[in-house]
Amino acid sequence: MRGCDRKRKLAISSAVSMESGSGPGEADAALGHRATGLVTAAGRNGKAVVCERCGSRVLSPGAARYQRIEMFLPSMRQSVALGPEESSVQGDMLQEHWFVDDMYTFENVGFTKNVNNIKYLVCADCEIGPIGWHCLDDKKSFYVALDRVQHE
Repeated sequence: MRGCDRKRKLAISSAVSMESGSGPGEADAALGHRATGLVTAAGRNGKAVVCERCGSRVLSPGAARYQRIEMFLPSMRQSVALGPEESSVQGDMLQEHWFVDDMYTFENVGFTKNVNNIKYLVCADCEIGPIGWHCLDDKKSFYVALDRVQHE
């Protein structure tokens, strides 16, 4: 199973387990520390998602679903260009994401060139990133890391 496929499978099981909770207490328990107060009862973003550097709007309120899935994102302050050999890439394992299934849902996002079958998401205005990622194996999966954006 390819890396993107495995991550997608984890994301689906995470979303199903969150939606199947019987009460609001169970849904809150499924939220990570960063998502508390940001996720609606329907599991969507309750606030606008904006770039942490320039404040440009990335997603409108209600446009994305919350998902807990562990993904590696390269550091936003990377001193080495990304390439096929990722052994020297510094970054973070992030677990809380906004999931979007259509790239036209975004208000303002850019995509990097293909890096190992992944396109990273960046702010289209100031080009800081990566703020999220998109695996080319699945045309309907775009993830924005909660730790890489602000909410207002």
